[in-house]
Amino acid sequence: MIDTVQAYINSADISGGTIAMIGVGLGSMLFVFGLSGAMAGKNPVLQRMSGQQAGRRRATVAQNGILRHVSDDPTGFFKTFIPNDTKERTDVQRQLSMAGITGPHAVRNYYLLRMLLGVVLPLILLGLVWVSRSGAFNLPLFIDDRISGWSQLRVLQILVISVAAGFYGPAIWLRARASERRREIEEHFPNALDLIQISVEAGLGFDAAMIRVGNELENTSPAISQELLTAQREIQAGRGRDRALMDMAARTGVEEVASFANVVLQSMQFGTSVSETLTTYATDMRTTRELRAQEKANKLPVQMSALMASLMLPALMLLTLGPVIIRYVRFFAG
Repeated sequence: MIDTVQAYINSADISGGTIAMIGVGLGSMLFVFGLSGAMAGKNPVLQRMSGQQAGRRRATVAQNGILRHVSDDPTGFFKTFIPNDTKERTDVQRQLSMAGITGPHAVRNYYLLRMLLGVVLPLILLGLVWVSRSGAFNLPLFIDDRISGWSQLRVLQILVISVAAGFYGPAIWLRARASERRREIEEHFPNALDLIQISVEAGLGFDAAMIRVGNELENTSPAISQELLTAQREIQAGRGRDRALMDMAARTGVEEVASFANVVLQSMQFGTSVSETLTTYATDMRTTRELRAQEKANKLPVQMSALMASLMLPALMLLTLGPVIIRYVRFFAG
């Protein structure tokens, strides 16, 4: 083969310089095409297709994260600070859900945060004390003046307080966050129920009405919006409607939401009109809210009587016994 090519070159009278120029030209052409292909943008059609596929993958991952059990047994290093008691982890998971903190690693991150704060805060305090007493760095004057006067007992007390604050602070914050979120849901859920009722009466399906109301309440009531949309994502991911609604009621911890889930599921199970069911339940909820407000108003006089008695009784004692005491003092002093 090589001899045939060599004979053809000799017969065509092609010199070596010509062959070199052809090789350089082909190499330059390949380099230019490769560089232009690397610098050129991707085809818009291919970009759109790849973006849609990536969106589907992200949606699938998110749905799998929703349906995943988030209270698995700890393994490896996490056994050192995550309790093995399933009941305790379940209680913490319920509190995190009520506070709006969900995810496949919410429980693990919560315990990890508590452990880090319980260790990092004392280390920061010890570092400040060491820097203040060794003079390695110049601390701000107000910090240096406060730390330099601490005794060893004072440092030990503050270390204990910092450990307790770092370890129990997140638990206190979590309970406060869950209570605040539950109160927000209790206040805004009747309005959300009215919007769902109006949407169903306008012709939307129940699932479409929940999605519409969830999107509408994203700014005014983020907690209810998150719960409604989460329940609908779970249903779209394959979870049963009854399970998704009951999980929503468990996450919120609000009695009205649990009643709403039971009423809707019973209506769908027995084939009654969802619109009429929601109308009746909305009326009952307004009546319940009115009775609850009347109950709080009736408790006010009893609660205020104790406060008024505690504030007025010392003044009455001074007015009644003060002149008598002054008279006896003057009598025995004279």
